[in-house]
Amino acid sequence: MQPIPIKTTVVGSWPFPGWLEFASENLDKFGPADINEMIEDAVVNAIHDQVSAGLDVISDGEQTRLDFNLSFYGFIKGIAPNHEETRKFGPPAHDQRGKHTIVEALTAPKGLGVVEEYNRLKRLSPKDKILKASVPGPYTLSGRMLPGEIYKDRWEITEAILPLVARELEGLVAAGAEEICIDEPSMSCYAYKEDTKRFVDIFNRTVKGIVGKTRIGTHLCFGNYKGRSVGKKSIAPMLPDFLDLTVDELHSEMTILNFSEIHLLERFAEKMDVAVGVIDVKSYYIETVEDVRERIQKCLKYIPADKLAVASDCGMSQTARWATKQKITNMCEAARSLRP
Repeated sequence: MQPIPIKTTVVGSWPFPGWLEFASENLDKFGPADINEMIEDAVVNAIHDQVSAGLDVISDGEQTRLDFNLSFYGFIKGIAPNHEETRKFGPPAHDQRGKHTIVEALTAPKGLGVVEEYNRLKRLSPKDKILKASVPGPYTLSGRMLPGEIYKDRWEITEAILPLVARELEGLVAAGAEEICIDEPSMSCYAYKEDTKRFVDIFNRTVKGIVGKTRIGTHLCFGNYKGRSVGKKSIAPMLPDFLDLTVDELHSEMTILNFSEIHLLERFAEKMDVAVGVIDVKSYYIETVEDVRERIQKCLKYIPADKLAVASDCGMSQTARWATKQKITNMCEAARSLRP
């Protein structure tokens, strides 16, 4: 049951302010104190944008992450950048994202950095908001790693990363995290061709140590690098196995599907709360309040208001800040107007 009917939430990421992108490309010009100040200012900006938009659930906007999961590789020992495997020019696509070759057994002696992010968010946020921490799951984290001579394949890499993520989740619970989203878009992207039961087993073992101690969510999408999908855009291959995910709330893209599969979310709503993407992050059309109202009403045909949350299809990191603020403000107004 949602704490607020037709809850408004975020996936995790929020656009960087322009100055942060510039500064991140010129970090050699800043000292440690300057960088700490910069991070705090960026998180304050993200919080302000989200609170002003009217969101019930906010995040730190992932302002310390230059990429939704590649930034975590800075915390993982045993990998080396592999620039040979990355396409440098031409239209943007997923093969332009960075890759790393594994050179020794994977470890994360200082954790993955999310607990520090959450503690900062908690310190800087208003007290009346629900706070969310987002962590990429082990299968998704394994996606840009090449096995080298250490691991056999992506499945073995995933198993090596799983305990690293599980420890981070336990650290977040100890820090008081109210909601934790385990992002596993690689699972939804490849559900049409991989073993979905194996996906569920990996996910459930990852969250085993935090079940019943926090609100567990997952975000499943079809990719959003440079505003482009990579997976087969269909929820159908996830059923029925994904119904066995140990989650309180499952979030799925839906606007990009033009709500053609909204009826399939009814099956998820029988077992868990459902968050639905009602904002298109891959378009610069600004949805009006009435547009979003119509989309939420489609959701309510299959998901009760007390089990429904609404969000954007994916995180907002690939969408300009000016558009993000307008889109999410309209989403929040539409949700409030339909609450029972």
